[in-house]
Amino acid sequence: MKNKLRRSGVKIMASLIVLLGSLAYIMALAVINGSLGFVASMGVTVFGAVGVAKALGELGLCAAISLPWGLIIGMAVGCGVVRGGLRYLEQYSNHFIAFKLLAVLRDKIFGALRVLCPAKLESRQKGGIIAMITSDIETLEVFYAHTISPICIAVLVSLAVFLFVGFVSSWYLALVALAGYIVIGIAVPLISSARLKEAGVEYRREFASFNSYFLDSIKGIKDIVINNAERDREAEVNRRSDILLKQTKKMKHGTTRAAAATELLVSLFIATALAVGIALVHLQMLDLGAMIIGVVAVFGSFGPVIAISALPGNLTQTFASGDRVLNLLSEKPAVYPVTNGKNFDYDKLEVDDLGFAYEENAPVLKDICMRAGRGEIVGIVGRSGCGKSTFLKLLLRFWEKDGGEILYNGADVDGINTQSLLNNVTMVSQTTYLFDESIEENLRMAKPDCTQEELEEACEMASVHDFIMSLPEGYKTQVGAMGDNLSAGEKQRIGLARAFLRGSRLILLDEPTSNVDSINEGMILQSLALQKSKKSIILVSHRESTMAIADRIYRVENGVMHEEKI
Repeated sequence: MKNKLRRSGVKIMASLIVLLGSLAYIMALAVINGSLGFVASMGVTVFGAVGVAKALGELGLCAAISLPWGLIIGMAVGCGVVRGGLRYLEQYSNHFIAFKLLAVLRDKIFGALRVLCPAKLESRQKGGIIAMITSDIETLEVFYAHTISPICIAVLVSLAVFLFVGFVSSWYLALVALAGYIVIGIAVPLISSARLKEAGVEYRREFASFNSYFLDSIKGIKDIVINNAERDREAEVNRRSDILLKQTKKMKHGTTRAAAATELLVSLFIATALAVGIALVHLQMLDLGAMIIGVVAVFGSFGPVIAISALPGNLTQTFASGDRVLNLLSEKPAVYPVTNGKNFDYDKLEVDDLGFAYEENAPVLKDICMRAGRGEIVGIVGRSGCGKSTFLKLLLRFWEKDGGEILYNGADVDGINTQSLLNNVTMVSQTTYLFDESIEENLRMAKPDCTQEELEEACEMASVHDFIMSLPEGYKTQVGAMGDNLSAGEKQRIGLARAFLRGSRLILLDEPTSNVDSINEGMILQSLALQKSKKSIILVSHRESTMAIADRIYRVENGVMHEEKI
């Protein structure tokens, strides 16, 4: 089923706990401090009960009742003071682990994104990735700071109270307390979790979807206004917001019912403990002093299990977020970087019998053969969607080829070190991404140590230098978020300049003139023609006019490539 978690809640918790690693000792310290702190808080009421029993003159068999008044009062006050210190240490330890691990998780996610990029990220919604890095990771803070230690504390405190009440007061009272712990701390959370599980998964899914749609709306606000689509977009945002609100209400309703059931059960078990205590005194099976101490201990012991019963409301989202994060961390990349292969200095490229399919039995490219050498421009032409861009990505090993060979200087691409491949081959895609920095900083990404003369020379080759100099701040001009201050053609030419600046011996150009007018296209093609003596250039386009500068032309039709005579 689509809505079913890929992992069970137990598996998600186990996987998240494993991530603690060397921080496990701090978690153990938090559990110890929390358990002792809760015992100390119970000590205040228990020693108060001892004082009441002593005042009633019920010495009985309980040794604590015979303690002097000063010691009883001192122990009650001391327990309150100790409780405060231990509580601080518990919370400090929990949040130290939580925020430390959030940083570790973000680092792991960025590491996973680097490995999965670019092949596995092409089909992912950018808003969904942003939601994972921000919201999902923040949700996991609840698990590390408010879930692991409360569960451990509940187990330890419940066991301690069970034994204390059994030995000091009555095993009948102890069994009543144990039954309450099992029902409130185990049965209620399991039932609540099962009922809230689907709502939690749907909420996280709808949240990620809404985030992506809203981000797209912000990015495309100009086009929305130009096309007078504000009302339609607003209606869709409202519709998605209503769906998200509906899922939120569904979860809140479930958690409220669970909380009400918990409070009712606590009251019932407290009343039962009191009734059993009175009955034991009436039957002379327990003296009044011991009964007061035992009942008071039971009364004050439900705090940890109440905390557990309240967890499912948060855990449903935590499990959904954890599942999404763990799915990303466990996802296998389309290709693994080659680190123990060969290095090379590009001289020629040969492709023989290359085949590739994104899905089984649906080939995109088949039996592809082509060649390119230093000092020539090779054109690849074909209709949109015929596989031209896919071919360029295979040359950079973004995807694993299904068959055939891609040979650089006679060495297959699968045996070439990834770093060496990227040093020798540069691709300019159809859409150039510019960071919200200056034009100069965007260009220097290709070669951080370049001189100003090298930078300007690359821009002149891409026919964008004059445009940059016409701006008020020249190369220091900020491009704006996602390059919104520049047109598509200007961004494309800056991307081309970045490729020239990098200085790779083989440049792959995917529709380099698709967003420029005929005058700028002619200038870019002229620059490319001047560069071919130093490099190999593979030029992909659906425009026949772009192929005018090509030394050889390959046409792609129905996944098959053949060379045309010029």
